[in-house]
Amino acid sequence: MAYEDLSKKIIAGVGGKDNVKSVVHCTTRLRFKLKDESATHTDELKDTDGVITVVQSGGQYQVVIGNEVADVYETLIRVGGFADGGSVPDDYEDGEKMSIFDRFIDLISGIFTPMLGVLCAAGMIKGFVAMFVAFNWLSENSGTYKILYSIGDGFFYFLPIVLGLTAAKKFHVDQFVGMAIGMALCYPSIVALNSSKTVLSTLFSGSIFESQIHATFLGIPVVMMSYTSSVIPIILAVWFASKVQAFAKRIVPTVVKTFLVPFITLLIAVPITFLIIGPVASWLSDGISTVCVAIYNFSPIVAGLVMGAFWQVFVIFGVHWGFVAVMMANLASQGFDPILGLSLAASFAQTGVVLGILLQTKNQKTRGIALPAFISGIFGVTEPAIYGLTLPRKRPFILSCVAASIGGGIIGFAGKKMYMMGGMGLFSIPAAINSKTGVDGSVYGLIIAMAIAAVLGFALQMLFGYKSVDSNDKQTKVVETAATADPVMVGGVSVETTPTGAATKVEPSVTYNAATKLSSPETGQIIPLSEVKDEVFSSGAMGKGVAIEPTDGVLYAPADGEVALVFPTGHAVGLNTTDGAEILMHIGMDTVELEGKGFETLVQKGETVKAGQPLVKFDIEAIKAAGYPVTTPMVVTNSKNYHDVKLAFPAATEVNATEPLLQLD
Repeated sequence: MAYEDLSKKIIAGVGGKDNVKSVVHCTTRLRFKLKDESATHTDELKDTDGVITVVQSGGQYQVVIGNEVADVYETLIRVGGFADGGSVPDDYEDGEKMSIFDRFIDLISGIFTPMLGVLCAAGMIKGFVAMFVAFNWLSENSGTYKILYSIGDGFFYFLPIVLGLTAAKKFHVDQFVGMAIGMALCYPSIVALNSSKTVLSTLFSGSIFESQIHATFLGIPVVMMSYTSSVIPIILAVWFASKVQAFAKRIVPTVVKTFLVPFITLLIAVPITFLIIGPVASWLSDGISTVCVAIYNFSPIVAGLVMGAFWQVFVIFGVHWGFVAVMMANLASQGFDPILGLSLAASFAQTGVVLGILLQTKNQKTRGIALPAFISGIFGVTEPAIYGLTLPRKRPFILSCVAASIGGGIIGFAGKKMYMMGGMGLFSIPAAINSKTGVDGSVYGLIIAMAIAAVLGFALQMLFGYKSVDSNDKQTKVVETAATADPVMVGGVSVETTPTGAATKVEPSVTYNAATKLSSPETGQIIPLSEVKDEVFSSGAMGKGVAIEPTDGVLYAPADGEVALVFPTGHAVGLNTTDGAEILMHIGMDTVELEGKGFETLVQKGETVKAGQPLVKFDIEAIKAAGYPVTTPMVVTNSKNYHDVKLAFPAATEVNATEPLLQLD
């Protein structure tokens, strides 16, 4: 029931069901695409219990929920009757509005996100096995070791097959074609060719690209590379396959497309991958790794300071996915990555700051956000902390970046490298264990850096961040005031005090609008809002008001004002009256599905109108014939600014357009 109430408030806050084009969710956020963002009630949503904050970015209206977002989303689509768009990457954006760089980040995140959970799980298993061997708890010759290691290492060995699947989804290629390309790259006899002692010739002799030729294809030399555990070759190969598949679909007759399109795609894409794409991509991967290692070797400490300081900023803008791709390339080409590990102190710095906020705040909502954010931060999920606590308060976010920078510098000083893709937070430690050297000083250095970052983040928050914790809260505060039995005003808040001077009750001050009246927008029968067959209106979540069952197909302005919104379909109009009332009039239920058929809009957004001026003409019979009711709610969306919203004539059951209908006191 809590999720249902929250879902109704969210739907109302985003402007109602008819304002929603689509909704999906990521790890912490509901991501709406809306028809008109000006129809939303952002401030009210931000103050809603269960909502951490609201972010408007990339063509999306993002409602940050936190760790319970999947459950809220499931309830939301049921309550609102939305199409289930499912989960998306954390950095999902509207592709039409993205720059080339953003598209690249979206591409990388779209390919890696679907497998990230299993990728981390496999890395953790591989890391724990390495740790068990280092502590002499397992022998490398035991069956237990071999089975456990196969679980962890098998996923990475056959990574091109998995990436073939996820890349195929991203490039709109037949998923089995993508997997087939990955299988070809990992095929045992192909893998064996790379280490074959038979050398037919040598290409690019004396250069950094020198390659021994072990096989040919139709007489063409094949530069054989090691493709197991590789990343870039399969991604480029599937991209090329998408072009071949599109060409094949154009030339192959429909009746034989089922098997001839993949036949042509594989027959062209796989050889080209072995002849051109694979070698070039492998050299590119090696080049990226070499550059990254060179930067790291120039000064590991400076690299750690910079990476730690800006990692959380990278996360906010989604740039961190680029480093994930670099890490995968480094692991494939060199067996280790020195870069991404420098960021591992950031989540602990953020968590330390959150712990400080948890102890400092007197606000129940802040405490309710801080506790789960602290727990999830220990395991590397920091979005609830960033968006719900530290970033809105600015100073705590900066303090966490300072602590993360110090932690990153210590990791760089310790020379810690990552040897596999592992979990996040505490679960990243096993991924830092080298199976050859075991738990060495660099591992202890990583653990120390994590601890220092957490302690430093906590200390900085307690010393320098306390003023920002509750300074912007709109919630009830307990205020100590001078001894008096009379109400006093503190910062715009009415405080009731006891004779001893201790505040016992605090009520937020509300600025009420002047009383006014609204005329009826239609001619017809008056229906209580609670009887409307739409929970968003009947529950009062959108505001107080009334509904009309119209007998005349014209919607009129109920007062003088400015048109705040007009839906393109014509079925809903918003009006801000000159007296301060904010009105939403919605013709029918689910009539957005008619896509404007039967509606004629007579005004535009921003237009000034007079009371009684026609706003929309609509065909009642055509709408009913299409299976939709024409019941028209009129709600005062800023009802909180009035003491009461009631019928001007409580006994009335029918009303004519432009006659008095509602009294706003």
